[in-house]
Amino acid sequence: MHFNWLALVVPLFVLATVIEYIVAKRRGMQVFHLSETMANISVGIGERLLDVFVTGLFFFVYRYLHQHFGVFNIRPSILLWVALLFVTDFVWYWYHRLAHEINLFWAVHVVHHQSSDFNYTASARITVFQALLRSAFWAILPILGFPPMMISSMLIVHGLYPFFIHTQTIGKLGVLEYILVTPSHHRVHHASNDTYLDKNYGDMFIIWDKLFGTFIKEDDAQKPVYGLTKPLNSYNFLWQHFHFFIEIWIACKKQKGFRNKWKVLFGAPSGFDASAREKAEQVFGIVQHDGEEKPPLNMYVLWQIGLSLVALFFFLWYAHQIPLLQQWIITITLLITLVNCGAILEQKQWVLRLEIIRASVIVLACMIVWPGNSLIILLLVACILLRYYSSINHQYLKWVYAKI
Repeated sequence: MHFNWLALVVPLFVLATVIEYIVAKRRGMQVFHLSETMANISVGIGERLLDVFVTGLFFFVYRYLHQHFGVFNIRPSILLWVALLFVTDFVWYWYHRLAHEINLFWAVHVVHHQSSDFNYTASARITVFQALLRSAFWAILPILGFPPMMISSMLIVHGLYPFFIHTQTIGKLGVLEYILVTPSHHRVHHASNDTYLDKNYGDMFIIWDKLFGTFIKEDDAQKPVYGLTKPLNSYNFLWQHFHFFIEIWIACKKQKGFRNKWKVLFGAPSGFDASAREKAEQVFGIVQHDGEEKPPLNMYVLWQIGLSLVALFFFLWYAHQIPLLQQWIITITLLITLVNCGAILEQKQWVLRLEIIRASVIVLACMIVWPGNSLIILLLVACILLRYYSSINHQYLKWVYAKI
């Protein structure tokens, strides 16, 4: 039986986060807020789920590019592995920089910067759109002649490193500050202070920022303020992913002529029409949350996220053994759970409907795996819900939002 060993990233992520939480608490540092943590992990779960369906695609793309357009025929050696590491990081720098300088690219990267917390869970705020975009940038690697297997191996290493720099519990690291991207450098990158904006784009090596004039040191006298310059103030899972795409669409509609619309798409986020956010929130009925912690409902969300992480681990671990249809059913169920968690954190009154949809998907899965009595159970439950929906909804909301 063939297991996906990359699934071990999930328990290692949880372990590292718990250790960081304990260390921060012992030092008296308030770097975790439960609602932000749950939102961060939700985005990460969503990306890991969908990444199962797209990761293999780029391997075949890289292989095609290598076979048909490869400039050199590179064979693995120690020096060429080192060269690949630097080239990979160099391409990342420019992908990352352009993702901050072009609105259309910022739309896929903005999710990573939404959290007002800066800890290991913030590193999980990667979307499948961002994964696709940066993989497209890395398509230059097989064209240069690097073999796809070599690239895939390097991208795993390159993808693990940035997790460890999303923390406030590690200070400056002496001589390493001159070579590597350290937690101190990356704290600057995630800060919304005017002085720190659009700095320190590097992923592993800080040399690119120093070479291209985008480096700045973390100033002990100026504590970083994390998050967006205009905070999103929403835990809505879908809104976090798509709000800036919608804002771009609204801003484009206001402009006349192709040239002006083009400027909206490929202009800089710093000059973006700020009123587009307000219009988008009005159109989609988005209400900003007050940021207040609400322990009763958060505990329910905590259990859902915890179980989702367990499910994600086994889904990834057995990914090669699970049929495609079951993979999609599991993915849809977990995505509904993530949307549900965000809705509960914002005290939405329609959350029971999502619970019903989620339960229906689970029953559908049971009907596929164990055909027979599942249909009878589904019809029976549907009849009960239709008959007593108002009463069930009232009791459900009373339980979920207890003492609020």
